[in-house]
Amino acid sequence: MTNKKDVHSLDGQSVLVTGATGSFGKRFIKNVLENYEPERLIVFSRDELKQYDMAADFPTSKYKCLRYFLGDVRDPQRLTMAFRGIDTVIHAAALKQVPAAEYNPFECIRTNVIGAENIVNAALHTDVKNVLALSTDKAVNPTNLYGASKLAADKIFVAANNLSGADGTRFSVVRYGNVIGSRGSVVELYHRLIAAGVTKLPVTDPRMTRFWISLDQGVEFVLSSLSRMSGGEIFVPKIPSMSVSALASCIAPDLEQETIGIRPGEKLHEALITEDDARYTIELDDSYVIEPAFNWWEANGNLVTGGRRVSEGFRYASDSNTEWLDDVGMRRLIEMS
Repeated sequence: MTNKKDVHSLDGQSVLVTGATGSFGKRFIKNVLENYEPERLIVFSRDELKQYDMAADFPTSKYKCLRYFLGDVRDPQRLTMAFRGIDTVIHAAALKQVPAAEYNPFECIRTNVIGAENIVNAALHTDVKNVLALSTDKAVNPTNLYGASKLAADKIFVAANNLSGADGTRFSVVRYGNVIGSRGSVVELYHRLIAAGVTKLPVTDPRMTRFWISLDQGVEFVLSSLSRMSGGEIFVPKIPSMSVSALASCIAPDLEQETIGIRPGEKLHEALITEDDARYTIELDDSYVIEPAFNWWEANGNLVTGGRRVSEGFRYASDSNTEWLDDVGMRRLIEMS
């Protein structure tokens, strides 16, 4: 668990989470309700049914600080209204399914890119103190529209610090890999197929590798990044890799695997930091921080302390990772989720 003193700013503060009825949002809300005492904690999402279901688990009658706001990040006026009096925004709303984004490109852009612009403008107009946006390894050298839209969003949030000035809203990004326990994850798919009685599990390519993180680890990393952000950083956790084939064997060692081929826009391996990012990357004990490539960063004295520059040509990728999950480690992550 994150040390409470590291995120003391959540106590007595007003916090809003976009996309809060999603997998990450619900776990984040649960963590904050259990460990902190915010003045207000706002669930912001566009699906009334998901909010209704979530309110059954987290009723406002029990959690007096909790509010449920219907709204869409595509709607700048609603965002500006919702952000009034807010100290911290966690931006988790996104269209995330790769095939859906490829088939519906305009919808993906409106939510992931225009939505990011709307978040920035609303935060600046209402004097929000901190905005921390969730990103993905698919934003690194993207090969599909979802990844490209998240790369554009990352650029928007980092550059937004140019608009806010030294004393205005701070914008930063958290970037990590596949989340075990989230809706639509391959782990969820495998469990569903096993329950349906399949005799083979589909594997896109036996060589394919991915970074893995649990929902709770993702929440904890967001909280720790929130406590140390100055504005403009991209925070990347040190997390283990595992091949998709090894994952399938871990979940169902007695089932055969069927290679179905890599889908359009899908990579064999993912990266969280590229060689070009390395020029601006600081390594800490548990994470990396990609500093913004703007003159104001050094001029304002925002350099990350307590770490060291990574070597030239450094690349943090799922196939060359130094930390790998075995069956025991993966089962532990699945249990955590």
